[in-house]
Amino acid sequence: MEPKDIEFIIFATLSPDHHFPGTGCTLQKKLGIPEVGCLDVRNQCSGFIYALTIADQFVRTGLARRPLVIGAETMSRIIDWTDRETCVLFGDGAGAVILDAAEEPGIIYSSLGADGRYRKLLEADSGISKAPGRGEKTALRMKGNEVFKVAVRTLESMVDDVIEKNDLTQGEIDWFVPHQANLRIISATAKRLKIPMERVVLTVAEHGNTSAASVPMALDTAIRDGRIQRGDLLLLEAFGGGFTWGASLIRY
Repeated sequence: MEPKDIEFIIFATLSPDHHFPGTGCTLQKKLGIPEVGCLDVRNQCSGFIYALTIADQFVRTGLARRPLVIGAETMSRIIDWTDRETCVLFGDGAGAVILDAAEEPGIIYSSLGADGRYRKLLEADSGISKAPGRGEKTALRMKGNEVFKVAVRTLESMVDDVIEKNDLTQGEIDWFVPHQANLRIISATAKRLKIPMERVVLTVAEHGNTSAASVPMALDTAIRDGRIQRGDLLLLEAFGGGFTWGASLIRY
């Protein structure tokens, strides 16, 4: 493929280069992609799932046959290195996919959700309307135990929804590709799916939590090393600040 083949850009990140213009536009210029539409998605750790779902709708409606979907983060920009509860958890990274229209859908089903009541449990509390004071900088704050409880409960409910809406039996999914937040949340969700940990793609030990980049990075890792094969049924899921969450059931 060449840059001119891309028909839309959707860029998921919580750590953009600037408040504006959008990072999708910056990437468009750097790649030499023609004047196609660009969209930034700010849905934190679930940003890639949201972006993938939007791209899927564009393909289905004929708006864009080949959208480029990116999840990329520089979490190190918003880490407080004196906060040992957060600074050891996060990493920088990027991953991307290109969708293409086909007779048989690869993305079978998507589920998205959010609940703004839990904002204070995981946030970087600054922005245009609340700029940091002189000498201060934006910093991520997280109440890990509370986030864990809500995440596990929410992801279990979302998994049940995916299985029910697609007439699946637990254990039918070939590979579980989760957001790489921490092993306890991943293990609890895999148990709900009745998927053995050998069928779960884990990269958190190598990459840390890379927010919107974690799912595409994990997907790329398992495709490149040969674990994920054509025809496999995959479940991608993520949960992040907002709170926001999402899942995609995919026939690779």
